[in-house]
Amino acid sequence: MLFVDSPLLLALSAVVALLLDRWWGEPRCWHPLVGFGRWASAIERFGNCGKRLCGVLALLLALLPLLLIAVGMMLLPELLWWLAATLLLYLAIGQRSLAEHGEAVQWALAQHDLTLARERVGYMVSRQTADMDSTQVTKATLESLLENGSDAIFAPLFWYLLAGPLAVVLYRLVNTLDAMWGYRNQRFEKFGWAAARFDDLLNWLPARLCAWSYILAAGLERHHIGQCRRLWRQQAPLCDSPNGGPVMSAGASALHISLGGRACYDGVWKDRPLLGDGPEPNAADIGRAIGLIGRAVKTWLLMGLLLAVVWGAVCG
Repeated sequence: MLFVDSPLLLALSAVVALLLDRWWGEPRCWHPLVGFGRWASAIERFGNCGKRLCGVLALLLALLPLLLIAVGMMLLPELLWWLAATLLLYLAIGQRSLAEHGEAVQWALAQHDLTLARERVGYMVSRQTADMDSTQVTKATLESLLENGSDAIFAPLFWYLLAGPLAVVLYRLVNTLDAMWGYRNQRFEKFGWAAARFDDLLNWLPARLCAWSYILAAGLERHHIGQCRRLWRQQAPLCDSPNGGPVMSAGASALHISLGGRACYDGVWKDRPLLGDGPEPNAADIGRAIGLIGRAVKTWLLMGLLLAVVWGAVCG
């Protein structure tokens, strides 16, 4: 198929998918990942025996929809293949949804409605929000924006541009399984191990490219870029997440704010490492973070189109 062999068509498809996300956002009625989540829940309910082997087998079983999608796309003519690929990427990314969640918290903080702000940030994070003050709400929002910017935008774009639509579907399914099974508690610690490790592997390179994108999108001078990189090296290894650490540290440094600190998870307070080196954030920094992510996405698209043109000129 010409589409498979043409990096330029692949890059143009990514542009169309991002425009669809900007215009429509996530589907309001029924999202395919909702159906996949039910499938994964059923597998876990009947297959969680508390052992890693069960988790490995469950992961393989949960990914069966990918095989069905692959077979279906093989049967499509070229134009429908292109449209299906574009649709799959559109369904895999969530830039508008992420921005809308952040803006909802920012609006509530601007109205000095802390109760509403706590409720809205609760849609974004897994930590307890009932006792948060405004600074903690802002930090939680910013951390979610920066980390999910990598998971919901840059990693899908990376796998799509590198390996096509089936790769982005694989990534999104594994990322969803990690969100459902990747908890470090008695129920999921062993069962969710395979999904969590696979997700870490798929996110390793995209997360680091995303971190660099945040730094460069901030338009920093060379001295400040070096400072951001130094903080990234120092702070990221202290985080529990091997991929969230670089993204949040680089993002906080690029925005010149401080993130991290104490947070409550399942009733237990946890002291998390400091990220960044600036002052504590305020509500306006949420809008700055959304703008930073947007500029980084545009940079990725421009680079993707440029590389596609160069590749076509060299290999065509």
